[in-house]
Amino acid sequence: MSTYSEASTRRLPRGWAHLVLQLAIWIGFYAVYQVARGAADQSVSRAFANGEWIIELQRSLNSMIELPLQHLVESSSLLIQATSYTYWLSQFAVVGFALLYVYFRAHERFIRFRNTLIVANLIGLVGYVTVPTAPPRMFPQAGFNDTLADHAALTHNSSFVQFSANPYAAMPSLHSADALIVGIVMALVVRSRWAKTLWLAWPPWVWFSVMATGNHFWLDIAAGVAVAGVAAALVYRPWRSPRAA
Repeated sequence: MSTYSEASTRRLPRGWAHLVLQLAIWIGFYAVYQVARGAADQSVSRAFANGEWIIELQRSLNSMIELPLQHLVESSSLLIQATSYTYWLSQFAVVGFALLYVYFRAHERFIRFRNTLIVANLIGLVGYVTVPTAPPRMFPQAGFNDTLADHAALTHNSSFVQFSANPYAAMPSLHSADALIVGIVMALVVRSRWAKTLWLAWPPWVWFSVMATGNHFWLDIAAGVAVAGVAAALVYRPWRSPRAA
């Protein structure tokens, strides 16, 4: 074995074959997930009825916090760019980075971390099929804008987004679920105090961004947080005794 091969083997927790397998599992999962998500029930009438129901519920609770958040963001070009990039990058680029980081730096946590994300996304897919929901940006009559369409280079009308995404997949918010799972796991993995603080701040920032860009109601976010909790409970099973684990 060459010196380069020996060094590579030491850096890889379980060798190249295991790394390639994990990449194949994740890429394959997302490919199947995107196909299934795009093929999910896209009943326009049901999706808008569910979105209107959420608006009416939140109005009855005097909790339409999304509108002032959107007005705040649209008053600042910096916030527009920051929230737009957060929306597009949080579910794929940041999740991918976190998976790789945990794989190499805290490998003993990787399998459960990966499985929690997969279970959360599968639960979310069931939600998209059973409760198609139009996002806030589709209700201009309620005062919402499509911030991304108005200000961002990449929008929901882009060909790739239209091909891979279900436009009526607001409930639950998987942006919110994934951000919570990633934020907590990364905060446990990193060592410096400032890094832990940044990762703990990541979920609230994503929640703010998806509301402020008109892509989710706070009720979608609450459902996403619940999904993350259920997924973590199923994977980590905290009720087990230490001996059973």
